[in-house]
Amino acid sequence: MKAFTQLTALVAPLDRANVDTDAIIPKQFLKSIRRAGFGPFLFDEWRYLDRGEPEMDCSNRPLNPEFVLNQAQYQGAQILLTRENFGCGSSREHAPWALEDFGFRAIIAPSFADIFYNNCFKNGILPIILPAAQIDQLFGEINSGYQLSIDLQSQTITTPSGALLTFSIDENRRYRLLNGLDDIALSLLYADKIKAYELERAKRAPWLFREA
Repeated sequence: MKAFTQLTALVAPLDRANVDTDAIIPKQFLKSIRRAGFGPFLFDEWRYLDRGEPEMDCSNRPLNPEFVLNQAQYQGAQILLTRENFGCGSSREHAPWALEDFGFRAIIAPSFADIFYNNCFKNGILPIILPAAQIDQLFGEINSGYQLSIDLQSQTITTPSGALLTFSIDENRRYRLLNGLDDIALSLLYADKIKAYELERAKRAPWLFREA
């Protein structure tokens, strides 16, 4: 998992509340359990004018010119600004996979669905909760080339005008993101202790380790 420390990046505004995980990555794309390759199908029903299928070559599909991520000024955005209850609906982990594969490293919203929020941290995405009034302010400021600077260590966001916004993150989640540790990598930090326990356990209960 990629570590998240600081990010200065273009912001894309998705001015919609209650964006569910089926909108983020529709159900027909859930056949694969690989974490890569979902980016082209992010917000599939909104980005394209046809129905997407997993085998499709998205480079030839007709784009919806009204959808924000298809507009030239937001190409390359790594920060998504959106509204309340983002990531509601089913618990599919494919949703943060698709967002990360597309290129988003941070999402800013007034609130998130709990399971989606937790899944973001496990996949290298920083979900930031700000008061609705500050979200409104950011939406009002966005223009072509609008960038924000996020510092996870200090838990701050700096706007182009120099305003400093603060956010809170659970200390354990912040540590894991700063160091790029997913669940497996976190377990491997204790590899020596795990191995020592297995050796000791084998001595005390050898019948458990006999080959059939």
